[in-house]
Amino acid sequence: MNSTVIVVGSGPTGLLLAGDLATAGVPVTLVEKRPHEISNLSRAFVLHARTLEQLDARALADGLEALGQRLDKLRLFGHLTIDLDDLPSRFNHLLVLPQYEVEKALERRAVEAGVDFRYETEVTGLSQDGNGVTVEVRGADGSAESLRAEYVVGADGMRSAVRDAIGLPFPGHSVIRSVVLADVRLAEQPETLLTVNAVGDAFAFIAPFGDGYHRVIAWNRARDVPDSEPLDLDEIKEVTRLALGRDFGMHDARWMSRFHSDERQAPAYRVGRVFLAGDAAHVHTPAGGQGMNTGLQDAANLSWKLAQVTGGHAGPELLDTYQVERHPIGRSVLRSSGGIVRLAMAKRPWELALRATVTTVLDHVTPARRRMLGRLTGIGYTYAAPRGSHPLTGTRVPDVALADGGRLYEALRGGRFVLITPEGYDDRGAHKGRLTVERWASGRRTTVLVRPDGYVGWAAEGATPRQIEAALTAHVG
Repeated sequence: MNSTVIVVGSGPTGLLLAGDLATAGVPVTLVEKRPHEISNLSRAFVLHARTLEQLDARALADGLEALGQRLDKLRLFGHLTIDLDDLPSRFNHLLVLPQYEVEKALERRAVEAGVDFRYETEVTGLSQDGNGVTVEVRGADGSAESLRAEYVVGADGMRSAVRDAIGLPFPGHSVIRSVVLADVRLAEQPETLLTVNAVGDAFAFIAPFGDGYHRVIAWNRARDVPDSEPLDLDEIKEVTRLALGRDFGMHDARWMSRFHSDERQAPAYRVGRVFLAGDAAHVHTPAGGQGMNTGLQDAANLSWKLAQVTGGHAGPELLDTYQVERHPIGRSVLRSSGGIVRLAMAKRPWELALRATVTTVLDHVTPARRRMLGRLTGIGYTYAAPRGSHPLTGTRVPDVALADGGRLYEALRGGRFVLITPEGYDDRGAHKGRLTVERWASGRRTTVLVRPDGYVGWAAEGATPRQIEAALTAHVG
């Protein structure tokens, strides 16, 4: 075996996954067909609360927070303002930060952890058997090579070579066509950090890079042309004026592009020993800024499970839970992002009436607003729990305070499980390096075993040492 796991694709999803595996001591090779460079032409610009929590568990969140800009209020449909201060998270805001900054941080971590990077290496074929997976690759010089691993993860984007190689369809359709994108300087600064609005057939979004340039994404439903149609700055200015009322004096475009946005999801995230994550598994509209965030959540869910199985601490059936837990969330994100776009671009009388109703409900009904924010930011999702489990099982754990003065997400660093008990519990080193035992800072009596991805794996009231030991054996191994 060349590596225990081969990860294909060096975007945020692949980098986080590979870094997690290497940190856990799993030999991992990351294959990327592009040269070794991190482009500043990425489309993602927002980190949500749940993603920041996951990055905090990897000691990256504070550094990224220092680079980005916080957004404390979210504006939807022109005039609906939602305050994020009440989010039950240490990160009760959106972080506006270009994707390439996230990639830089994740790449540094992966390099330090010992990931074997193979740039300018393209996947040309794949086959698997009961013992592993053979990946056929071609280098930049045309040379062919076979790589072998126990498992392969395709994090290689919408046009995934891994997904094609295992024969999975990618059903769905284009939602919006001829979206225009540009990086420009502005003569007039927008009044808000994120500027977004839709009027009639036009939609526009403006966000800062932090280096004097702004990213503009715009769409005119009345101009449906192929992605290959030439694009100039005048067209981008025109659409922006239609949607926002002015173009802010755009000038000096350093990059312009035209693309289309699809809604697609693979029917399965796993075929044998091969997995899909991020855009290789699901793509959707940019609305809500959930694309990169959902992919990073996929990686956080899969990485610890692969580490457990390849390390001999859990049976291969644990890997089946990746599909069970992540596929429904991918489907939910498709629906929510698509719903935002359709409501933002409402034109017919019944569509406008529906948007007005939704806006009124979100503005006045707290549970509905909380549920919407939970899905948008990722903190509201839970995983299905076995029948008879404690009600906390499968839920996300916030960054609770611990008796030693630390925080839960600090204790999770290194890919560990964390056992939080009312009283001291002596693990006697049985799970050295994979389990941290902590006590509540409060007087809470529940015993909770937190998985490495920050979700409850097991919980009990008044647990005995024997019950705790049985739970640790079942979950930690």
